[in-house]
Amino acid sequence: MKDNNFELKLNGKTCVMVDWANVYGWSHNLKKEVDEEKLYKYLKKYKQIEKINCYFGEDKTKIKSKEFLNKVEKIGYNLITKDVKFIKIFDDVGKNFILKRKCDFDLEIGLDTMELVDKYDIFMFFSGDGDFRTLYDRLVLKGKFVIVVYMYGCLGREIWEMKKGIFKTSVVKLSDNIYKKMTSAVRPRRD
Repeated sequence: MKDNNFELKLNGKTCVMVDWANVYGWSHNLKKEVDEEKLYKYLKKYKQIEKINCYFGEDKTKIKSKEFLNKVEKIGYNLITKDVKFIKIFDDVGKNFILKRKCDFDLEIGLDTMELVDKYDIFMFFSGDGDFRTLYDRLVLKGKFVIVVYMYGCLGREIWEMKKGIFKTSVVKLSDNIYKKMTSAVRPRRD
């Protein structure tokens, strides 16, 4: 694999927040998966990056969930986790339901960012979630620079419309060397 010539310009101490559920969800559009270890090594090549947080829920019904979290921690990420909840989603009649996994880290990412705001100049987020607009606005008001790494088709309009104090880039521009082959669990469906 070749490496893109694209290079992030980090002019100050940088903290990275990786919302792994978002990153994992990009695989359907990417047609490949971001590799957690390769991503970490890519980020660590930037000496300005001093902290890399990874947010992901633990599904206690699946052994692979715990194995993944252990791997992420061993790689070197600061792991922030909590239990996955299962929400009942009923059909139109209200009799049949499926259990949908839910584990949102928006609040934790926002709180952690504000606790660290005085320690870093740049905050990089691996999430295209439009709910972070208020957080990004507040960081910019405090004189911080925001970098948002997203996947095409997975960037909230609220973030796309931001113009000052923010740099937005697709994950595909970072490096060709941060991917692994897709597992069968995330292969796109054939239509």
